Amino acid sequence: MKALILNSGKGSRMGDLTKTHPKCMTEIASMETIISRQLRQVAEQGISEVIITTGPFEEKLIHYVESLGLPLSYTFVRNPNYENTNYIYSMYLAKKYLENTDILLLHGDLVVENDVFFSFCETEGSLMAGSKTKELPEKDFKAVVENDRIKKIGISYFEQAFAAQPLYKFEKADFGKWISAIVDFCESEEEAKRSLYAEEALNTVLEDISLHFYDVGNKLCQEVDNPDDLAVVSNILSEIKKRTVYICFSTDILHNGHLALIKKAKRLGRVIVGVLKDEVIASYKRYPLVPFSERKAMFENIAGVYQVVEQNSLSYKENLEKYRPDYVLHGDNWQVGFQKPIREEVCSILASYGGKLIELPYHKEEKYAELEKRTKAELSMPDVRRGRLKKELELKGLVTAMEAHDGLTGLIVEQTKVYKEGGAHQFDAMWVSSLCDSTAKGKPDIELVDMSSRFRTIEDITEVTTKPIIFDGDTGGIKEHFIYTVRSLERLGVSMVIIEDKTGLKKNSLFGTEVEQTQESIEAFSEKIRAGKHAQRTKDFMICARIESLILEKGMEDALERAFAFRKAGADAIMIHSRKKDPSEIFSFVERFREKEKDCYIVVVPTSFNSVKEEEFKRRGVNVVIYANQLMRATVPAIQKAATLILEKERAEECDSMLMPFQDIIRLIPEED
Repeated sequence: MKALILNSGKGSRMGDLTKTHPKCMTEIASMETIISRQLRQVAEQGISEVIITTGPFEEKLIHYVESLGLPLSYTFVRNPNYENTNYIYSMYLAKKYLENTDILLLHGDLVVENDVFFSFCETEGSLMAGSKTKELPEKDFKAVVENDRIKKIGISYFEQAFAAQPLYKFEKADFGKWISAIVDFCESEEEAKRSLYAEEALNTVLEDISLHFYDVGNKLCQEVDNPDDLAVVSNILSEIKKRTVYICFSTDILHNGHLALIKKAKRLGRVIVGVLKDEVIASYKRYPLVPFSERKAMFENIAGVYQVVEQNSLSYKENLEKYRPDYVLHGDNWQVGFQKPIREEVCSILASYGGKLIELPYHKEEKYAELEKRTKAELSMPDVRRGRLKKELELKGLVTAMEAHDGLTGLIVEQTKVYKEGGAHQFDAMWVSSLCDSTAKGKPDIELVDMSSRFRTIEDITEVTTKPIIFDGDTGGIKEHFIYTVRSLERLGVSMVIIEDKTGLKKNSLFGTEVEQTQESIEAFSEKIRAGKHAQRTKDFMICARIESLILEKGMEDALERAFAFRKAGADAIMIHSRKKDPSEIFSFVERFREKEKDCYIVVVPTSFNSVKEEEFKRRGVNVVIYANQLMRATVPAIQKAATLILEKERAEECDSMLMPFQDIIRLIPEED
């Protein structure tokens, strides 16, 4: 496509304003003229070739246009007879530069706001701009429209007509017909035809052209014919430049798609970028690779971004009410799915003060999906994964972990999300349980499965997931062995190990006092913690001391004494356990521990006291909630039922209804290139 800008007129109605330069060089805003605005719009649209017809002050115009330094190639076509002809003759003189190409045509005194200009250019088909709402002018162009097609253009048409402006976009075949008609007019023996509007020639071929009317409504698309027009246009532009556009981003990798979106936003006004906080992003998608402060700085360094602000939730409400943007820009992908309520809220707030939502087609290109894939791969790396649990605790205050005992359950924990109230909820971490690991191998939970085997379970999970891992270290073994366990777990990318203060042959806590279980002395267990902390090589790895006093009915005071001692020995977290359905003793422990210890993380495993909501745990001061064995317990009844049903019926048909299709299971498994 080429742009054709008609500038061969004298602009005499502008009076003294055009005594020394062509009308198109009239200033309409600070450091902006009509022609400089037009050419910047043309360049930003991606058009590289511009034909400019000239009349008076040709040399001044050429020098000025070239001094703008825009990435445009210019062809100047002088109309030496500009005083006695109209722009139809200028177009005739430029005809050889207009062959076999789509054309964007505008008069050199036309001022168009960006929203109109770029939308007009990106609309398919041959078009003429105008307004169905503005009052019909007496002396300016009007277009007669039938079924959205333009039938006639001129100043004398009033029936079935709308106000029209000299902004055209022609497909090459349609423009060729107009040029042919112009040639017939200008090569006619009737010299008067050279002084007509070029639309007179266009009217003769409109039946053969599918020229559509593009309605700009009340937006700015206006010629500057006189000083009054100039004042109106300048005032409107001043107001337009005060408009703001709000866009929200969660990305930590800036690519061309994001820059294109910001570029489109800049056309509408001053761009305010809302950057989602880390904890918000982590709540509904992967954990951000780049922290909030760096992501915010990334957008602050993009040319044309007016302001960068934090967005503290998926809801836009707080920022929309605070900044009251004229526009919100978003992809159309939120018209369905879990973000639909957020969109509805945005529409409601914008409607309350006259703002507008602009939605763009959402394209998930393969190259961007590849970037996301690479990011996930980096998140799975041990050094990155290991530190995430501590970061999430700092960000969110409370994290949840679900038991995983192999790669498949790891994928389920990784991918399962629940969408509600315009947001998403998912597990933050994975719990690799000694009980479930042993059970999956058909062995008793008595530390029979050695660490090498358990480390292989971790490797199976880390190969296909990215979320942090909390490892059930049982008693930790003897101090000398625990040192090597800590270092091995660090290398694997595990974030936390939990060891319980028992000694001897380990028995599962579910048995409580039904079997003989002996607690380690405070001194010996504290020494084990100190040895583990001294052995670790990274600041991100954490050791959690699990206290069995309430399980073994040793009482609250014993539990608290141990907790404070283990914390003093260097434990990063304390896990308090109970078999009671009533959570009151857990709540009591947390309250009393928090009176003296504000910073130590508290971990709970609400297998028995499972009626307590996560929000209540957080309110009381708990930091980690572990769902310790639910996936294993869900698995066994399901596979038992399927096996029994097949035996009973002597075929598999009856159990099909309770089975997931295998192709759906396969979809859980990420494909590797």
